[in-house]
Amino acid sequence: MNKGLLLWVLIEKKSYVTHMKTFIIIVVIVIIIFFVFQSFLIMSTNKTEEQKFSFIKKYEGFEIRFYPSATFATIYSSAKTYRELSGPGFQKLAGYIFGGNASNTKISMTSPVQMDINDTASTMSFVMPAGYTKENLPKPNNPNVEIKTTPDEYVAVLKFGGFTSDKDLKFYTEKLQKLLLQNEITAYGNFRFLGYNPPFQFLGRKNEIIVSVYWTEK
Repeated sequence: MNKGLLLWVLIEKKSYVTHMKTFIIIVVIVIIIFFVFQSFLIMSTNKTEEQKFSFIKKYEGFEIRFYPSATFATIYSSAKTYRELSGPGFQKLAGYIFGGNASNTKISMTSPVQMDINDTASTMSFVMPAGYTKENLPKPNNPNVEIKTTPDEYVAVLKFGGFTSDKDLKFYTEKLQKLLLQNEITAYGNFRFLGYNPPFQFLGRKNEIIVSVYWTEK
């Protein structure tokens, strides 16, 4: 190998090493930023006010809770799938709590977001923060947003993680149905989905399937 060719090879090798080092540094920085951002989201989600409930009983694979009466902002939709309901529904409800109301009041975001997806009239709801009632909440500018109060209820709850799809909702709904049947617990009404995380949170996601049940305190 002549000296010119050898020099060229050495220069190219040095350039390659330099580029690889730069690439690795960039990748490491991106990974650090990602995990810092996700950690911030998790902490923020953990601080978000959640709908109050009382734990009643733990079963294998699910649990029973008691939810006292609560006030919700709700939209009704002809959507038949999670994808059809989640985006448009969230925009309408977010518009209401971010000031789209008669007094331009900004209302704190709470969790979980509740969805009832069925073949007749699907709904999506935000529970209102403690202290708000149907009487003292501002009137929504969007006539499709309805303020309503739910009755006390006992519910069966099945938890699962990750991002949600219609396939997941069907799978975990059927799983909860089987568990209730095995434990001789009678459910009524539609099975509902509870989502606790913003769409850009990738780590530590929390989801639940719930359904009202007939329950007598023992």
